[in-house]
Formats: sequence, C-alpha cells, structure tokens
Amino acid sequence: MFVGRERELKSLQELYEKSGFSMSVIYGRRRIGKSTLITEFIKDKKAIFYTATKVGKERNLELFSKQAIVALDSEFQNAAFPSLEAIFDFISKKAPKEKLIIVIDELPYWAEKDEALLSVLQKYIDTEWKEKNIMMILCGSALSFMENKVLSEKSPLFGRRDSQIKLEAFNYRDSALFVPTYSLEDKAICYGITGGVAKYLSMLDESKSLDDNIKRLFFHPDGYLYDETRNLLIQEFSDITLVNNIIEQIASGENTVNLIAGKVREKEPTVLYSLEKLIGVGLVEKKKCITEEKNKKKTQYVLKDHMFKFWYEFISDAASVIELGQGDVYYQKVVKPRLHSFMGSVFEEMCRYYTLEQGICGRFDSFLTNVGNWWGVEIVENRNGGKLQQSADIDVVAISEVDKCAVVGECKFKNEKIDKGIYDTLVRRAGLITGKYKVSKYIFFSLSGYTDWFDTLKADDAVLLSLEDLYA
Repeated sequence: MFVGRERELKSLQELYEKSGFSMSVIYGRRRIGKSTLITEFIKDKKAIFYTATKVGKERNLELFSKQAIVALDSEFQNAAFPSLEAIFDFISKKAPKEKLIIVIDELPYWAEKDEALLSVLQKYIDTEWKEKNIMMILCGSALSFMENKVLSEKSPLFGRRDSQIKLEAFNYRDSALFVPTYSLEDKAICYGITGGVAKYLSMLDESKSLDDNIKRLFFHPDGYLYDETRNLLIQEFSDITLVNNIIEQIASGENTVNLIAGKVREKEPTVLYSLEKLIGVGLVEKKKCITEEKNKKKTQYVLKDHMFKFWYEFISDAASVIELGQGDVYYQKVVKPRLHSFMGSVFEEMCRYYTLEQGICGRFDSFLTNVGNWWGVEIVENRNGGKLQQSADIDVVAISEVDKCAVVGECKFKNEKIDKGIYDTLVRRAGLITGKYKVSKYIFFSLSGYTDWFDTLKADDAVLLSLEDLYA
C-alpha cells in the first residue's frame, strides 16, 4: 500500500513531462520512504533503477551496468563496461526517444568510493545527455553528503538540478492513513511511537490492537524496532558509544552542550561535533526559543525522532527483561501507564503543526508564518506573599510578523480535563512575550475536554480544541 506523498509525486511528474534532460535530487534520513516514493513514481515508466551499496566503485559500476542493460538492450547481457564513460556512452547510444528515467539510489555509497562519479555525471549532463529525453534522479540518505557534495556550490553538479526534494517524516495526519480504523487517540500514539517514519508505520498491523503492535515491534527480541536504534547508529557512525551516550542524555532531559558534556565526561567540542553529525542524519535538532532566536543561551538539543525518544525512554533499560521473554508484562506494567506522559511532547509538536497549518490560512485572525515554543523564567507570588522565581514554558507560540501579533497555546494529552488553573497560567505566561508581539488568541488543545468552568468564560480570544479538531 502506497500512502500520501501526493505533492512529491506531482513534482516528479511535472518534471517527467518536460522535454529534454532534467534532474531531481531526493534526500532524507533512512527509512523515510525515498525508495518507495521513487518506485511508485517510475511504475509503468521506462527506467534504470540502481541502488548503490558499500561494495566499492568497480562492483557498483558492474551492478549499475547490469541494470542499464536489462532496461535498454538485453542482448548485451554478457557485456562488461570498464569505466563510467563506457556505460554512460552505452546509455547515450541506446536511450529511446521516449522518456528514460535513470535512478541512482543511495548515491553516497558509490560516490564516496569513486571520486570521479559526480564529475563524470556532470560531463555527460552538459554534453551527451543535454538534448536527450532523460530524467535523472539522484537519491541518498546521508544528508550531509547530499547537501554538501551534490547540492552545494562546490559540487560538480551545482546548477544542473531542476528540483530537489528533502523527504521528511509523515505528519500526524498522513500517518493516520496507515491505520484508518484506529481511534483518534490510537492514531496519535501510532504517530508518536513511529515518528511518522514510513518504514515503521508500514509495519503496523491494523488487524491487531495498538497494544499488540507495540509489544510485537518493540518488546519482543525479534521485533523490528527492538534493536532499530542500534542498527541505525551502526550504519551512520563508526563508533556508536559516544553518540549513544549523548542520545541517552538528551532523552533524559539534558539539552545543552555543557550539560551533555559533563554527563558523558567529554570535552564540549567533541560533543558538539557528534551533535552536528546527529543533526546531519536527522536524529537530533537544534531548537531555539521562538522569540529569542539569536540568544545562544536559549538553544536546546532535542531528539527529532519520536521513535528514538520512545526507545530510549522505555526499551533502553528493559533489554534484559525483554531478552528473558517478559516484554509483554513489562509493557503492561511499566510502559502503558506512562504512554500519555510520553505523548506530551509529541502532542505539542502535533499542535504546533496544526496551529501553523491553520494560521497560514488565517484561521486565528492573523497571518501566522512561524511556530515554535517559548521557555524562560517567571516571577510569581508564593503562599506567604513573597516573590518566587520559577521556570516557565509555553507549548505553542505562533508568530505573525505581518500583524505583529502572536497566538499562544497549551496542550494536554491526559485523561483529565483542562481547568481554570491551566487557562490562568497560560494567560499569565503569555505576558512574558508581549514586549514584541500582541497576544491575540489563547488556544487550548485537550485530549479529554474541558471543565464546566469554561462554559462561563466570556473571552472571545480563547479557542478550545480537541483531538477531533486536529484530525478534521
């Protein structure tokens, strides 16, 4: 079953329908669905589809040549091509008048072992293929390689691409398409435990309950996601000990370089280098306070991948129990009671996505173009009438630079209703950002609804939303 990606398919189809040579670059982290997208696109089209592997330049050349022969002229099945130029000349000679698609998937595996590959491609794009009816798709999972070696000004291929697609995880709404008969709450949790990653979503068995899917995938020794984090790190890093320790610290709430360095007992530059690599493969993101983006002190490193967050929160410490075959019991007693707590940050991200999506369309009476969250400190009165300084945060802050206003929101994925206290807290904390922006709306997102107190609320600037609104 192929799900979603309508925008990407449309972009590729428009490029396909152009006459002459064209090139698209597709990149994104592993398991995100790049190969599936390309496979869906080239269905019923003439194509050479080659997926490079870590086998060296000679073997990649040999295997690519076989794919080209199969696609263009099977009579040459025993032919050997001694060089890139030789196989590209063959393609030039045999290319049909109809559109031919040439796909090199996992390009970095080949290009890293053959420094001439990109330059030779550039030569043929500029000469032999310039007038040919060829569409080339270059694809890769190594984000830093694709951005620095293929897309950057220093690349031999710079200026040759007609489009580029950075494929991201599915949003929470598209993720729900994989489990259409689940309840909205279960759909949200499916998004939370998979992070919207296509491969993980495709492994959910809709005929089974959510609990059974989670237990089967995470809490059995042979479950696909039981050892997935380690497998991914091994593919991306030569030494996973340090990066694993860094991820553990981020998952536990240590989110600045100095705090992480202190916990893993490494120098800050060493930790920063690993963090940049984790950002490069799409596992970590650098987060900034939305109203103070230039304030370096307000920079946090957080796990971008929700599945990694779930794994480090629940699987990391349970390996021995799972290996003993008691993963189901562990899930029922330890994990399931904490699922709503885990979903807290996931739900916040869902709500930020919804707010921006709706705000761009003017839903909240302003043109919202940026969304994030805010954190800092506030001074409140204690029970004795004195002043108390405490940390404070706002889950959703959406900004309109055009209207110079902001929309703020609070999100609760809990089996309890939002009450007056939560309303008062959000209104109070909104005052901490009013120096630059006028707060025009207070939005509340609740899994379980609202107390009767809200029936008496006369404020026009309060918006009460439910999970049903997010999925409408």
